[in-house]
Amino acid sequence: MIPTRPLSFIRIAADGTRAAIVRPVAAEMPIAVEFNGIGYAVLMATPADLNDLVTGFALAERLVERADELPEIDVHRTKRGMIVRATLVPKRAARVADRVRHRVSESSCGLCGIENLEQALRPLPRVTAISDADDAAIFAALAALRDHQPLNRETGGVHAAALVAHDGTIRLAREDVGRHNAFDKLIGAMAQGGLGWDGGFALLSSRCSFELVEKAALANCPLLVTVSAPTALAVERARAAAVRLVVLARSDAMLAVDP
Repeated sequence: MIPTRPLSFIRIAADGTRAAIVRPVAAEMPIAVEFNGIGYAVLMATPADLNDLVTGFALAERLVERADELPEIDVHRTKRGMIVRATLVPKRAARVADRVRHRVSESSCGLCGIENLEQALRPLPRVTAISDADDAAIFAALAALRDHQPLNRETGGVHAAALVAHDGTIRLAREDVGRHNAFDKLIGAMAQGGLGWDGGFALLSSRCSFELVEKAALANCPLLVTVSAPTALAVERARAAAVRLVVLARSDAMLAVDP
């Protein structure tokens, strides 16, 4: 499906002149995700690279540990959105039922609420991979990122997540209206393609939220670079999982978070 739509606008200039224009806008629609026939989540996402998205999402949700534990992923288009039906290998099926139970209880209170808080901040594995990238590599990747954002160049409205080699070369990138979705797509594409960090790092065109840190930790990403600021919880979770953070990364300066 084409991830953009042409829409009409009135361009208003600083001198007061107005002109009718048509420009592409990033598509966003509900993506219903099913695992083993169980409705699991609805993601608002750009309708592209959906196999990557669901693979990365399943890894981030800890439903699977490898891409080959999702032997089938089928995408179906409907009038109101997309349905992605994924099949987990039998040994992972119980995880879906367990996670759905926690999701259902999110509308409850009392002990269920306490249980959900514990689920929200589950312990993260400590990252074992190492990044050899230096400051020059990060600045090089920042300078090259725009060349790997065709959808954003066209619309100005989507995030990117990139796999960067240790020398700053961008090896792979994915885009989406949601920063979480973009990172899931990247991690899913890496898992399906058998790609590792290999001394490199992840570069995200977004702020650094705790969810993105958790996705990085679960993907064994040694260094996470974001163009905007982190939250305090993101820094705490990164330190606990040994994920190095570089934030507010711009062409002229960046901040390395004290580990």
